[in-house]
Amino acid sequence: MKPGLGTQLRHLIELLDGAVGEAYDAAGLDYRPRYTPVMRALAEGRPLTLGQIAERARITQPAATQTVNLMLKADLVVSTPGTLDARQKLVSLSPHGKAMLPKLQRCWAATKGAADSLDADMSHPLSEALAEAIAALEQQPFGERIRAAMTANKKR
Repeated sequence: MKPGLGTQLRHLIELLDGAVGEAYDAAGLDYRPRYTPVMRALAEGRPLTLGQIAERARITQPAATQTVNLMLKADLVVSTPGTLDARQKLVSLSPHGKAMLPKLQRCWAATKGAADSLDADMSHPLSEALAEAIAALEQQPFGERIRAAMTANKKR
């Protein structure tokens, strides 16, 4: 039996994140792949709210909050109260996080090279398939598709 879409995606992420994590270890970095979208958003240099991080990183706000909390513990970011609303957190790279950027950028460049190599080995580039899938899901979310399939199954 062919594995389901979710199982295949989880396995793909395991294969990719495992290799990327090993590359960070080899570069002497104590760093997790899940930090990358947040690090890239903050690398611009100015403090961001959790909502801004989520938007720039294209992740959910709960995922941004969870990742930032892990990054705070790892001393990669610092959090300060907002200037207009003290309940709002402003997040920026810590001195440790800023110091890691040059090594991280080299790892990111190597990761892009590896991704380009993977795309070249495939009949349909993975990056294009993922972009197409994301666009289709932005038009009709997967939850709507599940509900439609359940309705269709009830009619049979």
